[in-house]
Amino acid sequence: MQKIETGTEHLIFEKLDGVAVLTMNRPEARNAMSGEMNEAMRNVLAEVELDPTVRCVVLTGAGKGFCAGGDVKGMASSGDGTVGENTIDAAIHRQRVHQRATAGKLFKMPKPTIAALPGAAAGAGLSYALACDLRIMSSSAIMTTAFAKVGFSGDYGGSYFMTQLIGSAKARELYFLSDRVTADDALNLGLTNWVCDPDELMEKTMEIAQKLSNGPAVAYRYMKENLNRAIGGEIDECLDLEATHHIHCGQTEDHRNATKAFVEKKEPVFKGK
Repeated sequence: MQKIETGTEHLIFEKLDGVAVLTMNRPEARNAMSGEMNEAMRNVLAEVELDPTVRCVVLTGAGKGFCAGGDVKGMASSGDGTVGENTIDAAIHRQRVHQRATAGKLFKMPKPTIAALPGAAAGAGLSYALACDLRIMSSSAIMTTAFAKVGFSGDYGGSYFMTQLIGSAKARELYFLSDRVTADDALNLGLTNWVCDPDELMEKTMEIAQKLSNGPAVAYRYMKENLNRAIGGEIDECLDLEATHHIHCGQTEDHRNATKAFVEKKEPVFKGK
């Protein structure tokens, strides 16, 4: 893999064959967020969204955890979990901007995003995982909202993403009670797409990521926009968007090559144009 500098050891950024791998790297703190990690995450996601050589993004955590969310120990020592030296209004605006640039970016960027969970995804860390298009969990990993346990209501879009994935009633249960959700339960609920042995997590993740990286990037872009619009869009609006995107894809080199390969019973080679 090609390792790219992020300005901090708290986030590792690597690229391999069209796949960007972002690793949250504070294993001693279960990869809890830090100011350095958050700033680097924001910058790297902005970069990979516009990088034509990146066609799939993987988000994971170092060691045995995915991300514990906010650094609760740091909050406890400072006595202030949200505002710090800012005014309340400035703190709210700062967090709104950052959430859109991270969780919002994972959800909306026109490329497939995958969260690979080697261990616990909690609080805002769970929100990051749910923001991705696809999730794969180690059989030893768990999910928990965790917010209620520290007197928080929740951030980074977790309430939105979870409600879309499993419905309002179950999302309310998991938010209010902060129960631990095992990998198998997450699979049954629809919170994850795959569960695998811990030793196979990154191999399986990269297998999926490479398949997506080698796929029809233009079609994926418009599939994702269609699916995101379907969440809140009106039926005629969604039909019109599908028609526009479908016709557009039909004019791509990828479509022409794929239809020819289909007729010739060959595997298509997609170029992303």
